[in-house]
Amino acid sequence: MVENRVDTGTRVSFISIAANIALALLKLAAGIGAGSSAMVSDSMHSFSDSVSTVAVLVGLRIAGAPPDAEHPYGHGRAETVAAKLVALLLILTAVGVGYAAVQKLLSGDISQPGSLALWAALVSIIVKEGMYRYTAAVGHRIRSKALLADAWHHRTDALSSVTAFVGIFGARLGMVFLDPAAGLVVAAMVLKTGLSIYWQSIEELVDTAPPVSVLESISETAQSTPGVIHVNEIKARSHGPYVYVDLKICVDRTITVQAGHDIAHATAERLRALPEVKDVLVHVNPCPGDHLEQQKNAQ
Repeated sequence: MVENRVDTGTRVSFISIAANIALALLKLAAGIGAGSSAMVSDSMHSFSDSVSTVAVLVGLRIAGAPPDAEHPYGHGRAETVAAKLVALLLILTAVGVGYAAVQKLLSGDISQPGSLALWAALVSIIVKEGMYRYTAAVGHRIRSKALLADAWHHRTDALSSVTAFVGIFGARLGMVFLDPAAGLVVAAMVLKTGLSIYWQSIEELVDTAPPVSVLESISETAQSTPGVIHVNEIKARSHGPYVYVDLKICVDRTITVQAGHDIAHATAERLRALPEVKDVLVHVNPCPGDHLEQQKNAQ
């Protein structure tokens, strides 16, 4: 049975939302109860995870809609927009968490956190790393940039919980400044991830070409099509989880228009069979004499 990427992504998103809300409430209660600013900061990160996953969920649903008159290429870039929103939420969270940590450090009003915060951090590390691995695996399988962005949101939350754990542990040993300092490190980690995801989203929205490996696969597939003498030009752009391809090939200039059309059709069908390719436009050119001579020599 063919996997429905929208339904699969929706299921993962709902699991993420439930896990994030539960963790955020746990960490907030532990942070307040244990007097740990690092754990309170970490809980805000988890709350932002819940909001970002809702954005991913909406993006997946919109991206799954079929092409229409106003969107002839489909709605795949809704996932890119969702990934961009996730990035913005990460950046805003980082700024808020960082500001709170700096204020705590400057004020000097720092108390030793309770042990409850340590246990909450440990639970968060285990759960969030598991969520990262699960979400990333599904994201790669269904080629969802929004889901992969959300997976990295889980990973940054796990790493921030590691930092919080270290800071809280150090503070309990008497170095109380390590608790808000850990909150500041968490903010820096979240900010870096948010900026990285935001930049990737911008690249896709301005029609950046797919990876070289994808272009090479397209070229090799087209070149191996019977009747194609040479691939003159390849233009490809990312569109959500897929790639749209504009291709120029040259064929024997002495064949009929129908024969040239059949070669173009066969080339397009071969390329559409590639998992990354959504659609292909093939333009046929007559090959100059030197290309025909090279083909004969190769044979």
